[in-house]
Amino acid sequence: MIDQNFYKKILIDQKYISAEDAKAADGYEKSGKGNFTDFLMQNGVINKLTLGLAIAEYYDTSFSDLSLRTPSSQDLASIPEDTAREMRIVFVKNKEKDGQVLLGTDNLEQPKLADIAKQLFPNKKVIYTYAFKEDIDTYLSHYEKELNTRFSEIIKNEKRVAPEIFEEIIRDAITYRASDIHFEPEAKMTLIRFRIDGLLRLAGSIPRGNYENVLNRIKIQANLRTDEHFAPQDGAIRFGMADITVDLRVSVVPTLDGEKVVVRILTEYVKGLTFADLGFSERHIAIFNAASKKPFGMILVAGPTGSGKTTTLYSLIKKLNTPEINITTIEDPVEYRMTGATQIQVNQKTNLTFAKGLRAVVRQDPNIILVGEIRDTETAETAVNAALTGHLLLSTFHANDAATSIPRLLEMGVESFLLGSTLELLVAQRLVRRICDLCRYSYVEKLPTIAAQFPQAKGYFTDKEITLYKGKGCPACNNTGYKGRTCLVEMIEMNTALKELISTRPSAIQIAKMAHDNGAKSMFEDGIEKVKSGITTLEEVFRVAAPVELKAEVKSTETKPEKAPAKSKTILA
Repeated sequence: MIDQNFYKKILIDQKYISAEDAKAADGYEKSGKGNFTDFLMQNGVINKLTLGLAIAEYYDTSFSDLSLRTPSSQDLASIPEDTAREMRIVFVKNKEKDGQVLLGTDNLEQPKLADIAKQLFPNKKVIYTYAFKEDIDTYLSHYEKELNTRFSEIIKNEKRVAPEIFEEIIRDAITYRASDIHFEPEAKMTLIRFRIDGLLRLAGSIPRGNYENVLNRIKIQANLRTDEHFAPQDGAIRFGMADITVDLRVSVVPTLDGEKVVVRILTEYVKGLTFADLGFSERHIAIFNAASKKPFGMILVAGPTGSGKTTTLYSLIKKLNTPEINITTIEDPVEYRMTGATQIQVNQKTNLTFAKGLRAVVRQDPNIILVGEIRDTETAETAVNAALTGHLLLSTFHANDAATSIPRLLEMGVESFLLGSTLELLVAQRLVRRICDLCRYSYVEKLPTIAAQFPQAKGYFTDKEITLYKGKGCPACNNTGYKGRTCLVEMIEMNTALKELISTRPSAIQIAKMAHDNGAKSMFEDGIEKVKSGITTLEEVFRVAAPVELKAEVKSTETKPEKAPAKSKTILA
């Protein structure tokens, strides 16, 4: 396996990066914020293809991006599962004309590779190609049997039933990039459902008798009471097995059929996402960067639960996290550990609330304060006062859109003149599913057809025939046509006119109109741009961000599509 030091050596020796970039990446790695290649990729110095080609060049072979393909049953049958897992080799391509077979691996230094090739394909020339470890892992996961089949085998063996069932569930959830796991008890069975790209999918089921053992296993690991069955409980697990370590947030609630468990998976890769990965346009990124450079004031990110608000703020925190800046967070719960930032967990048992914790944080000489959520009057007033006293305050807020946030804060008791003085940027976002990169195709739809199905979208298209995109459905996206998610974003920058308007305690519609006149675009308009760019579909945009009545009162404008979509990382809320 190749480690970060080897990546560094390859990139420097083969002049893929400059000495200055290498020095900056070294400093980033030593600060503990991330590894060498994280820095290079986040700053656009290299990308996944560049890194793969550099490694392949070092080994004098080719690079194969296995994330762009899904193995067929014939591919899997070409190499026995035991051999594939032990040697970490997978079937890539059969070149019939040349009598060659292309096999992928992430470990080209294994001495047995030539012998294995002769055993598997005695009459053909075998060529090995380099593939990334995570892509090999995903490929190998296709050898797995159905979850229910594995449950049956575990129960039949009667050894470590509860631990093994839980491990299989976690392993599958990580493989399919699920954000949440639902354990839903019924009369005879307990259903296991994964939330993938925002929607729940049935993954398997456990007999009720075995579920009780799995439930106790979860409670013990999450430090919850095993003798409590009639009250809600919350806990956390740092879960590790083989080469996987992941943080889990556990919630248990009593139901008529037993205790239901929901496990939130806090994956490490989310912390490395950039604003571009999240779906922010260049204009949005510029606005966010400008607001975050101000020495004090308040930046709010609004949206419902599961809309990616925390991920967005962590992406901003990671960008601002330098040795010269003191960053302190107070959260409930702390979702992602971040080196270089002081993180405080809300604790109701010790009366450490958001408001009380925030008052203490202000006395800790912070430059930037992240409040996990403004959920009551006391926290709102304390947050505004903290922003007034020379701190940049970041927080999330539950509101349907950016404009609605201001009237809601005023209703919570925040003085209008104080809010107008401190608020610098309002962001609202939703998550929509991305069209699968592997099975995306374009098609032409006539404007009357679009208008008939989506009347409110008609004003955003001018041509009589519109090029749209969708996914056919393939094994990689579980035949849904979608894989991964992206943000629909709206931003309201505070200027003098808006600050003066806030002092009059305006309605959400008044704020939205003035923001629109100043050039702000709604989440729906951002969604239309992403539809035109082939990133998502009209169905998805209308599912999560249908236009409000205000859009009928303002003139719709033709928007320029973004650049053609590139393959991006998947978003867990």
